[in-house]
Amino acid sequence: MRLLWGVVTLSLCVYHANAATGPTILTNPESVFNLTNAVLTCNITDPPSPIKGNYWMKDGVEIKNTKSEATASTTQFTLDKIGNTDGGVYTCVFETEPISQKTIDVKTPPHVKPYKDSEHGNENDKGVLACVSHSYPAPTDWTWYKITETGNEPIINGTDKYEIKSQPNKTYLYITLLDMNADMGDYLCQGVSELGMASGKIHLRVRSRLAALWPFLGIVAEVIVLVTIIFIYEKKRKPDEITDDDDSGSAPLKSNAATNHKDKNVRQRNSN
Repeated sequence: MRLLWGVVTLSLCVYHANAATGPTILTNPESVFNLTNAVLTCNITDPPSPIKGNYWMKDGVEIKNTKSEATASTTQFTLDKIGNTDGGVYTCVFETEPISQKTIDVKTPPHVKPYKDSEHGNENDKGVLACVSHSYPAPTDWTWYKITETGNEPIINGTDKYEIKSQPNKTYLYITLLDMNADMGDYLCQGVSELGMASGKIHLRVRSRLAALWPFLGIVAEVIVLVTIIFIYEKKRKPDEITDDDDSGSAPLKSNAATNHKDKNVRQRNSN
């Protein structure tokens, strides 16, 4: 029994020793904050197996043209002119067994943009306004305002008139029973993240319910006018054509009868 206990203790010690000697990946910088450009660097020590190559990912998706068969312990990725859509979680991946990887956060100020600069709705229908954000980190708080002559009026969520539904990277404003006078105008969506605040403006147009029938009524009117013109033209033209047809039909008959009579008299004289 003492010998068996000693073997178990030795095995546990070996396991902890192997865990302690796992790979270490140092990144430089550890994160990127509000920079115009950066060089992301990863350096691995004590890899679990020989390195067969490396590549980079952004938000879990492999970045094109970054895959390399280099066996070096260091890899770099350059970000030039960092824009609103360049923020995210970047990962350096070393092709070892198992895979070794480390992440670097690239953070950018919030960027908010309307899904459409102008939206249309019909009176008494339900209107929908939307804004999106492509920055990282995503806004943690969304607010909607109605722009008036006296300033920006906050829109309260959960009322009979308004409903706001938000996700980290987008927000929606639902307006029930659209009114041409009260609801038409400019709206502001505002997103706030740990790096600041940004907003976007949307113009809402509300049309009368009869506006949807105007194109159809226009087509009907054009058809009625066209049919009327054709009817009047045919009515005026038909009596003249009948008269012309009668004259042209009777004249050849008379001419032919006279000619036949003359030919008959000539034949009779010649026979005599």
